[in-house]
Amino acid sequence: MSKAQTYTTSLTMSHTTTVLTPDGAQEQLEQVAIETPYSIALNDETIGSSMVLPSALEEFGVGFLFGQGYIKHPREVKEVYVCPEGRIAVYADVDSSTPKEVIITSGCGGTGKISKEMLEGAFEPLQECTITFDEMGRFIKDSLQSSPLGPQTHCIHGCGFWQNGQLQVYYEDVGRHNAVDKVLGAILLGRIGPKGAIYTTGRLTSDMVLKCARIGIPIIMSRTAPSSLGLAIARRAGATLAAYARPGRVNVFNEPRRIIC
Repeated sequence: MSKAQTYTTSLTMSHTTTVLTPDGAQEQLEQVAIETPYSIALNDETIGSSMVLPSALEEFGVGFLFGQGYIKHPREVKEVYVCPEGRIAVYADVDSSTPKEVIITSGCGGTGKISKEMLEGAFEPLQECTITFDEMGRFIKDSLQSSPLGPQTHCIHGCGFWQNGQLQVYYEDVGRHNAVDKVLGAILLGRIGPKGAIYTTGRLTSDMVLKCARIGIPIIMSRTAPSSLGLAIARRAGATLAAYARPGRVNVFNEPRRIIC
């Protein structure tokens, strides 16, 4: 089990800033998160590019393709390579043609796309599980404590996955969707299963809830709030949707039965 991702490349840079206060100016050294472009290719065809924190790139590439609708099941993924020139190459038994009638999502930068078919389609039954209120508190606490870059840079989103009574994985990225995609990629690569709870520091918009429900995660939690369409998708899927989640408190918008007090 890995509670936090292992970094294989530098993820921060040092930068001298000038801090201005009523008492005057003072230089201070700050840590800045690395943001770098990676292209994602499916079966040697470039699908798109994304700005990412360069960690857990195999998971990100596979999770990204799932979120965009190219990959639907773990069994479809065959091989993943991270190339030094800034390219993630995924090979899968799928059609790499562009999904038809796409919808631009609310993700930062407006570059995310989902198909209308995915947005309006039916969901497979979720794998049932529960989490106790005390476990939820430990889950959130362990996730935040597994964040090495958040306190250093204040520029990072995180996403953790809870299963079998403990935090299984925690990933960070400069983008909220990227961090979630890394968790979904870990599921698709067989490193964890979907039967558990996911916790993100990002808001629960339609595209975020949709991909979590599509992969079969029954409990979707966030530090922040859901949107109306995010809530509607959770209702359609039968997923537990919990927002403003903190140790000691959570607002459950849908299916509270899976969080046991």
